[in-house]
Amino acid sequence: MARVRVRQHVNPLSHKYRQSFTVPDWATVYANLRQPLHLDIGCARGRFLLNLASQWPDWNFLGVEIREPLVIEANQIADRQGLSNLQFLYGNINVEPEHFFATLPQLLQQVSIQFPDPWFKQRHNKRRVAQPELVTAIANFLQPNGEVFLQSDVEIVAQEMKERFAENNQFVLTHQTPWLPENPLPVATEREIACFNLNRPVYRCLFHKRQSP
Repeated sequence: MARVRVRQHVNPLSHKYRQSFTVPDWATVYANLRQPLHLDIGCARGRFLLNLASQWPDWNFLGVEIREPLVIEANQIADRQGLSNLQFLYGNINVEPEHFFATLPQLLQQVSIQFPDPWFKQRHNKRRVAQPELVTAIANFLQPNGEVFLQSDVEIVAQEMKERFAENNQFVLTHQTPWLPENPLPVATEREIACFNLNRPVYRCLFHKRQSP
């Protein structure tokens, strides 16, 4: 299958990407809705989830991505591999995030945001993915003791994501060091592998959601 060529970056604030997600009937997507759910935000080509879903059949996985051709390609691969615990959705996670999270299966246990578009210019800050409204929605719908894993090879982006989750009192950083030295998940993203091959640092952090009072 030919690799789909798409733009590396798209403006999430443009009218084209301001539509809400079209959410499927989850009972027709996952073989077992009782399994915990891992949500990967900005999943790109989905290779991370494709590998993780095959290794962890007792989990369900959902990837969301703003570039539709990548979602189509990833779902085709998942179908060919017979992965009944994996689905990819096209859409902008920062359009009505509370509504989107309310539609998910109830067992949202892990969320990852990995190597998001950095949008270096200050005037483009609102294009970054970890907006305050998204952090609040994750806090409201993640299960108690659920995890949020963040990583980037751009330190200022990683630091901003870390600060936004730390500002929410429902989240607790799991490590005392500024950054995790290693990925706690058994699968690396394509970008992470590229950074390793180039000896570039990766800035990672892991949060837990507090137990309910």
